[in-house]
Amino acid sequence: MADQENNPQRGIMEKTRHKTTKPPMYKVYLLNDDYTTMEFVVEVLERVFGKGKVEATRIMLHVHRNGKGLAGVYARDIAETKISQVHNLARDNGFPLKCDMEKE
Repeated sequence: MADQENNPQRGIMEKTRHKTTKPPMYKVYLLNDDYTTMEFVVEVLERVFGKGKVEATRIMLHVHRNGKGLAGVYARDIAETKISQVHNLARDNGFPLKCDMEKE
């Protein structure tokens, strides 16, 4: 018991700092097909990805010419939600529009 009273380290706690890392980001791409209208792709980019008319049109033309185009970059859960929204919206409107995501 006397040893505990003479020990100056007794009751001292160290603070540990935890480094937080940013979650990995994922690129969400719209994929071109021969059936989905250009107008619908612009609408999807505006509604789901929050793009303005000019930017949505630019991305849609890129998708049309190159086979796929970047719609946005998000954390994994948000990217998956956006993809699900696009697929549901496309299905509800009778279009086969698809999205894909790739780790950044």
